[in-house]
Amino acid sequence: MIDSGSSVDFQPSQYIRSLGRDTLDYLFITNADQDHMSDLKGLADAGINVATLIRNPSYTGNELRNIKLVSGPLTNDALWYIQACGDYSEQPAVQFDDGMGGITCKSFWNPYPQFMDTNNLSLVVFIKYSNFKILFPGDLEKDGWRALLQRQDFRSELIGTDVLMASHHGRESGYCEDIFNYFTPSCVVISDKAIMHETQQTVPDYRKVIRKEGVRVRTTMKDRHVLTTRRDGWIVFDVDDQNYTIDTEYMG
Repeated sequence: MIDSGSSVDFQPSQYIRSLGRDTLDYLFITNADQDHMSDLKGLADAGINVATLIRNPSYTGNELRNIKLVSGPLTNDALWYIQACGDYSEQPAVQFDDGMGGITCKSFWNPYPQFMDTNNLSLVVFIKYSNFKILFPGDLEKDGWRALLQRQDFRSELIGTDVLMASHHGRESGYCEDIFNYFTPSCVVISDKAIMHETQQTVPDYRKVIRKEGVRVRTTMKDRHVLTTRRDGWIVFDVDDQNYTIDTEYMG
């Protein structure tokens, strides 16, 4: 699972329980803000064991606590994560690439204290299966993108990325045109809600850097370039050895 954000209508902990499971093998936390971890305490309350936590390892729990306290009192989810920064200090018994049936991951991060804000300390995660690669950058902002672009291995990993989960929920602060010098995605997905800020209006910016043909959404049989949870509801990528299909909750 990548992040543990919840809403009034959906809690990851309850969904995992509905599958008859009580263990989450791998949990990635891309960003240490509440919207990315609002069901962490819910996992514990539901009796779900997190076997492996994957995060930006450059800060300690105490260092994260100090960062978070600047914004106010800590939530129960933040307290869970701060404690977990110390508890999950050993290498997992089974590495992700060895335990996921051919799915692999590659993670990058900017180090603390080069950056001291949760957005630019985001964990950037590439998930790959066969010829399909999707990028989850958390809430990384322009300065954080540009710092990672100084790394040859990061620039190389960008090549061949099919799908980009827009950083910072599609806000302008997370858009960095420089990354598209290294790949041209088939589509961009924005996890957002009703437009509340002018910085949420980046759909035209993303549309211009996507492959001309976009992707075909099976639900509507329309070609799309930017999908949003606001417009499309849940979005499912069904990936096999050759290609992938996309289904959405709404008609887009």
